[in-house]
Amino acid sequence: MAEEKNREFMIRSLVVFSAILLFGLAVMVKAVLIQVVEGDYWREKAENLTTVYRDIEAVRGNIYSDDGSMMATSVPIYEVRMDLNADGLKNEVFNSEIDSLSICLAGLFKEQSAVEWKRELVTARQNGSRYHLIKRRVKYGQMKALREFPIFNLGKYQGGLIVLQQNKREKPFRMLAARTIGYDREGVTPVGLEGAYSAELAGVSGKRLMQKISGGLWMPINDENEIEPMDGYDIHTTVNLNIQDVAENALLKQLERHDAHHGCVILMEVDTGAIKAIANLSRDDDGDYWEYYNYAIGESAEPGSTFKLPSLVVALEDGFIELKDSVDAGNGKAEFHGETMRDSKEGGYGKISVKETFAYSSNIGLMRLIERHYANEPAKFIKGLRKMNLGEPIGIEIAGEGDPLIKDPSNKSWSLISYLWSSIGYEVKMTPLQILTFYNAIANDGKMMKPQFVRRVTNKSSVVKEFEPQVISKQVCSIETAKKAQELMKAVVNIGTAKNLKSSNYQIAGKTGTARIAKSSEGYGKKISYQASFAGYFPADNPKYSCIVVVNAPNRAVYYASHVAAPIFEEIADKVYATSIKIHDELQEQGAITSLTKVPVSKNGSQRDLTRVFEELHVPVSSDNPEEKWVVTQTGHDKVRMGRRAIVENLVPNVIGMSVQDAVFILENSGLKVRMKGRGVIKEQSIAPGERIIRGQNITLEMS
Repeated sequence: MAEEKNREFMIRSLVVFSAILLFGLAVMVKAVLIQVVEGDYWREKAENLTTVYRDIEAVRGNIYSDDGSMMATSVPIYEVRMDLNADGLKNEVFNSEIDSLSICLAGLFKEQSAVEWKRELVTARQNGSRYHLIKRRVKYGQMKALREFPIFNLGKYQGGLIVLQQNKREKPFRMLAARTIGYDREGVTPVGLEGAYSAELAGVSGKRLMQKISGGLWMPINDENEIEPMDGYDIHTTVNLNIQDVAENALLKQLERHDAHHGCVILMEVDTGAIKAIANLSRDDDGDYWEYYNYAIGESAEPGSTFKLPSLVVALEDGFIELKDSVDAGNGKAEFHGETMRDSKEGGYGKISVKETFAYSSNIGLMRLIERHYANEPAKFIKGLRKMNLGEPIGIEIAGEGDPLIKDPSNKSWSLISYLWSSIGYEVKMTPLQILTFYNAIANDGKMMKPQFVRRVTNKSSVVKEFEPQVISKQVCSIETAKKAQELMKAVVNIGTAKNLKSSNYQIAGKTGTARIAKSSEGYGKKISYQASFAGYFPADNPKYSCIVVVNAPNRAVYYASHVAAPIFEEIADKVYATSIKIHDELQEQGAITSLTKVPVSKNGSQRDLTRVFEELHVPVSSDNPEEKWVVTQTGHDKVRMGRRAIVENLVPNVIGMSVQDAVFILENSGLKVRMKGRGVIKEQSIAPGERIIRGQNITLEMS
């Protein structure tokens, strides 16, 4: 029995040993096969894994205002490295020039002395570094100087200089319309127009062959098949910078005055839906106001009394009421299905007309009107609201539009009083832009226009795509009803809650709204917070612009819309009315007279860009030096002459007469921080040309 077990054990051991032996032999055979027979194939495979094509970032397109002012642009910055073991970099050259190179680097980059630079570069050469970092975020002027330094001036293969271009996104006007312009950053959800038109702005990436070197770094290598990137297209918005500036300043003053949490303003062209201004400001922990969130587009909330207009439009359209009809608003207090409603006037309004109900913003009066005609079929009232496109998102191209809410009997929270709450702007939710779109439709005799943010997409001087105004609804209501609604809004300013906006110069039409803000956890609660708003249009007799102002949570004693939101509307309307040719027919006719000048006046700037434009326009041009990068222009009778504009290293350049884009590019690459006032071409700079540059110093540009 024992012998049998020993024999079985020996057999099993022999099998296992044989298997291990066979496996080892197979591994040895495969190794020989890989090294000898297939060696060339696998060596080529390994080489391919260390060289790959990487994307070259394209220059992102610009974003312009309606008059061509730069709202967002890309300024190139550079990463500079050195191949200290480049094939052409001889020991005698390196040893004889390293001192001079170190002195130059110490003069340009102050963080290290010449001795430290020399030590670093000598050590890197001894270690065989092929991709040694010199400096990140190098500006154009610095990069240009680097190319002239000893050793570096020999180029990539003999001097080891490696320059990688990146693009830094800049907003010349900083906070103006910042949230609407938005951003498109890696790893972050795109925002605003930058996000909506990212594909157009981004351009087409190029391709560059990169080699993996020690340390896991990738170094560009020479390749005849390198593909240059294609610049992105430019976006031309409908936003007017002058109006945008007025809107933001007017909003900021009132937010600060009332210590409000946040607010927004939108100004829209009545006949086209073009957005001329959109401002969003909210208070941070330090009490300062910035554009952190696009409330105008994204904040869906109970609008309060501004929603009374669509409520009355439904009743007018159904033929249930006329402006002269009367309703008893009582003594300022009334019960509806067990809930108490109050009016702001002590003692109530008593018996008043429909027009007065709207002008005085009587909650009781309006609820009784709606109850009188829709108590037996509240769904009909809700259907009337939705018929006017109030229950659906607008569908704008900018992401983040808040969802509107209009309850109907199918909603779980629907009650007998829901339709009455809805009639005065509660138990419904709308964004400011959605409310304004409806008010704009009424100003436009019932024709609802889609809010428009972009006019066209261009590639240099050629138009890639033109955006025409879009109609959401040809008639949200009849023209007759729209005219009656216009009368209601005029009454608000003439006799009602916005009498403080009445002016002898022109007439405003609109509606105030003062709504309690519900807290998600405690409802309206004891700690009351308000939202003040004003929506309307001007001039009332010939509407050109519609506007909405919303101020959230004013913390001072004054919270009524007539004193919080309406003054913002008035300031914007006054300044737009005073400066807009579109409003004044006689000025519009004068402005239509074309110039008799044959040769157009040009800004100073980039010779390459100017030449391209002149060629497209078939304008004769002469140049003192066709190779010069920056030029000044002089318009003659028959041609434009371009003369040299010297840009001297370490001296403040002369940017007078240049465009914002060129001026910002030159100055920031010279090490200066740029601030701007006004719009147009540069007429004055705070630091005189020719003064020595102090890096990081602020320079202010005045524009005409």
